[in-house]
Amino acid sequence: MTTLTTPPAEPSFDWRPQPQAGALVNRLLSEYIAQHARLANLGTQMLLQTGTRLVDWLDHLVVPPSDAFAHEAASAGYAIDRDREATVWRHAGGMFPPLVTAESPMHGNLVAGVAIKVEDVDFFLQAHGLTGKVATLGILKGPLRSALVEASNDVGFWIVERHGFDDFAPPTVTAQQITAAQEYFQRFTTRKRKFNEPADGFAHARQLIREAQDDIGLHWATDRFSAAERAYWQGRNRAAQAQYARQQRLGLGWANHDHHTYRSSRQCFGDLIATLELMGFECRERFYAGREAGWGAQVLEQHRCGLCVFADVDLSPDEVAQDFAHQPLAERDQLGTVGLWCALHGEAFLEAGMHHLEAQFSFEAAREQLQQAGIESMKPFTDLPFLRQAFTAGEMWPVEPTRIDRLLSAGKITAEQADKFRRDGALGSHLEVLQRDDGYKGFNQTGISDIISRTDPRRGA
Repeated sequence: MTTLTTPPAEPSFDWRPQPQAGALVNRLLSEYIAQHARLANLGTQMLLQTGTRLVDWLDHLVVPPSDAFAHEAASAGYAIDRDREATVWRHAGGMFPPLVTAESPMHGNLVAGVAIKVEDVDFFLQAHGLTGKVATLGILKGPLRSALVEASNDVGFWIVERHGFDDFAPPTVTAQQITAAQEYFQRFTTRKRKFNEPADGFAHARQLIREAQDDIGLHWATDRFSAAERAYWQGRNRAAQAQYARQQRLGLGWANHDHHTYRSSRQCFGDLIATLELMGFECRERFYAGREAGWGAQVLEQHRCGLCVFADVDLSPDEVAQDFAHQPLAERDQLGTVGLWCALHGEAFLEAGMHHLEAQFSFEAAREQLQQAGIESMKPFTDLPFLRQAFTAGEMWPVEPTRIDRLLSAGKITAEQADKFRRDGALGSHLEVLQRDDGYKGFNQTGISDIISRTDPRRGA
């Protein structure tokens, strides 16, 4: 098995499990669940009906301020976010919920409790028979909306809907912006994706994004674009449809998403990175799978929106030392796994849609429940104490005959492979089941290479 290496980069992004912070969050959550029957019941429903864990849906925890807590939080790697009016503790070294220790409009007089993230407050309230019974805070369809579902034993249980906004008091927005945000979501969802020249498709998307940013701001626009991307991918993936329906029965949506994965041709990789950076994504670690695997990846994060992207591309050994996200990549005679996928289906950012969405689950529960629903999973490619990952079986997509003919004429696939693609189609998209523990924020640097190989459309051809 090929082992990935991470080329020198600044900063190093050397992610490690954070067991002390994980223990702090789990202890606080357990204490609150013990005092709140409705919250405990929701956690049970999440596990049994969606294969997810309550801890993976946390938006933030509200903690009574004390010197003892401040010392414990600091010792666990949390630090106060000085840009907030409320006292908010955040952890830069792992994927943990913020800890809030001061009053805000969202929390009122309650100084302890759990806030979970949902895609739509009203869907959650409707799913739990609470419509009209619970007051909401924030403008409908605005950047921040929340509701105190119930207080029990002085412990609050809130739901929080965010759209590119990471603070705790609803911002001032206009009715025109609310309308514009909905209209841009529709425009993003239905944007033209198929172009004779992919560069024109990226230019078209960037124009839409800039227009949205002018009207509703950078982060709100990015949130709406990313939601549209999930919707397009879901429309082409049966596992996604099945899992979304399960999560939406509890009114949760895809608020447990972990990262979006795009596959890109070498020709379009610069356009992909530039478009993501336009939306506020910043480059994190870079991966190179080694000479045998022939691919690399750039990880990007949009902090305010809570979004992460894994961008895959065929890569040569001599290119690993450079900043391949920002340096032109010349075309090659042969296509690797990623390049062939794009040649068969189109760019993931354009007509193909994302290769996969990774969401956070209880690993075994989710895979077992999906299997019961007729959705098989591939062999796990990560099985570590702090990270477990597996793809659902890939969707087989039909391939346009002109694409097959072009690849065959160029000598990039064999006649046997061409016949197989015409007859059976080629592997398209997946849902990825992931479980993170102890806040581990990184990716498996060995297993990724293996799973890329196992999703090569030529396997078995």
